[in-house]
Amino acid sequence: MNRGIFDFDEGFHQKYSYLGDLGALWTKEQTVFCLWAPTATSVELKLVNDQKCSYLPLTKFDQGLWQITIKGDLHGVHYNYLVRHKKNEYEVVDPYAKAVTINGAMGVVVDLSKTNPPRWFDIGIPKLNSFTEAIVYEVHVRDFSIAKNSGITNKGLFLGFTESNTVGPSGVLTGLSHLKELGVTHVQLLPIYDYATVDEKNPQAYYNWGYDPLNFNAVEGSYSSNPEDPICRIVELKKLILALRENGIRVIMDVVYNHTWQTETSNFNRLVPNYYYRMDKHGNFTNGSGCGNELATERFMVRKFIVDSMCYWAKEYSIKGFRIDLLGLYDIETVQIIRRELDKIDPSIIVYGEGWVGGPSALLDENKALKGQASKFAGIGVFNDDFRDAIKGNVFRDENKGFISGAYGMEESIKCGIVAASNHQEVDYTRVLYAHTPYTKEPHQSVNYAAAHDNLTLWDKLHKTNPRDSESLHIARQKLAGALVLLAQGVALIHAGQEFCRTKYGDHNSYRSGDKINQIDWGRKWYYRDVFKYYQGLIQLRKEHPAFRLQTAEEISSCLKFLSMPGPLLVGYLLKEYAGGDPWRKIVVLFNGSRTAKEIELPEDNWVIVVDASSAGVERIGRHREEKIILPRLCAMVLVDKSSFERSLKEG
Repeated sequence: MNRGIFDFDEGFHQKYSYLGDLGALWTKEQTVFCLWAPTATSVELKLVNDQKCSYLPLTKFDQGLWQITIKGDLHGVHYNYLVRHKKNEYEVVDPYAKAVTINGAMGVVVDLSKTNPPRWFDIGIPKLNSFTEAIVYEVHVRDFSIAKNSGITNKGLFLGFTESNTVGPSGVLTGLSHLKELGVTHVQLLPIYDYATVDEKNPQAYYNWGYDPLNFNAVEGSYSSNPEDPICRIVELKKLILALRENGIRVIMDVVYNHTWQTETSNFNRLVPNYYYRMDKHGNFTNGSGCGNELATERFMVRKFIVDSMCYWAKEYSIKGFRIDLLGLYDIETVQIIRRELDKIDPSIIVYGEGWVGGPSALLDENKALKGQASKFAGIGVFNDDFRDAIKGNVFRDENKGFISGAYGMEESIKCGIVAASNHQEVDYTRVLYAHTPYTKEPHQSVNYAAAHDNLTLWDKLHKTNPRDSESLHIARQKLAGALVLLAQGVALIHAGQEFCRTKYGDHNSYRSGDKINQIDWGRKWYYRDVFKYYQGLIQLRKEHPAFRLQTAEEISSCLKFLSMPGPLLVGYLLKEYAGGDPWRKIVVLFNGSRTAKEIELPEDNWVIVVDASSAGVERIGRHREEKIILPRLCAMVLVDKSSFERSLKEG
């Protein structure tokens, strides 16, 4: 069905590409309303102030800009645009609106200086020297605190992250204090922009992850203590960010610019019909997102919107990272520009995304920011699904096994993860699961993980792959998966609750399954406290020893050497000669994914053990004087040469 596509060719972009600021540009003296709508025949501003409604015409300028200036302090005034295209007229929310009314029905003019909590500018940003220092904790705002046993007062809300010293069953620390105790450096929040599918008037009656964008520059109201107040949600999100910052944790925002919740009736499409979306030659919207549409990131004003939006969140909310949903639907040039513009704000802002698509796209493959083309967009990471599926099995096939569940042939894919998908002479990429060549230029481009919000939790997956095994074996595999991720080069990411065996009761796709399935059960932290302590120790080891977070592919190639193993389901490597400036001269790391103990030959004798099947950390938990060692089943082990270990203790 042809929808009357306007010819958005190079001539159109030369004539109508606008470089200036858009949105409601507030000052105390006046607000300038700037809207880009080059194909509109007329535009009116609808202002609602103290229940009084007025309509004022905007003036059209060059480059598709419509503008009107209103004198006076308009903070808190509601507004929309009435946009006419020949016979059709639509009321549209400003895509650049920085605040919205309940359920995103209208934009709101805002003096953002009034949204800053006390000490907003006084608390410094936690230091980050390299992206490989990042240890990311992915969590949904509501899941984090909604459980009755969370010990948190502001359950399911932004403010739930601001409460300290909260405790759950048997006195375990929960919430913010749990994050600090665990030791992560970043919290990655599932969508916090204004999304469509939770009724903010009755948020407890609905649940959603939020991958249904409505207003990209405004804050979601269902996480606010007062969704009726457009300012409250902004203040409370900033309080969340400030509380994490005070505790040494940066915030990463999950952004979904690849599609919108609505298509033909979206704000974008009613402003400039068909411009913002990719379409096929017949005039149909293409669906590379799997959600009904896909944004045309390669078009100048779509690209401008995405870059403007991300820069706005980075500047106004001190967001220090972005997880880009379906990065593969973005054109490479846009991704390069995102990195360049964020660098101008703060080069320590981490950016990574899903290097794949959700369906057939109109964007040519060579232009897509796919995982295999990561070398073309330096400074942007991609999720390493080769490593993920090698660890636990294919995420789309329940019973499919990985290295930790006994699948043969996963060793090279495990090694791919260990070297952060970089070029390493001892990794045979022809035997890697999906990517048959190295795809990162530097290690920070590989985001290593065993589980995330999508698909089964790690714990549930292990019960599917090995349903007859004892709980002790499942626990061993949960620990082994954590060790593989946290001891690999690159960026480490763990799914909230993974550190205490989180379950969603076998739900594959819990995006709207409600609190009963999605809530974090803090009782499991006590029940699986040994797993928590193990993850905590691995994180401490990674943070204190730069050998596990080398900054360049060249360092990995020269400092990391794989060891010869006596059979399948075994991977081992040596980090040598004070790798990355580490105080330990030689570090041996061993992984056994089999059900039986194996004898492993070591490079030399006289070692100190800091990680074994039971414990992990930086302290001595054992000595080994021989050149061979028995590696227990389903186990990770880290050994350090005795002389440098003892010297590091003396030197502090």
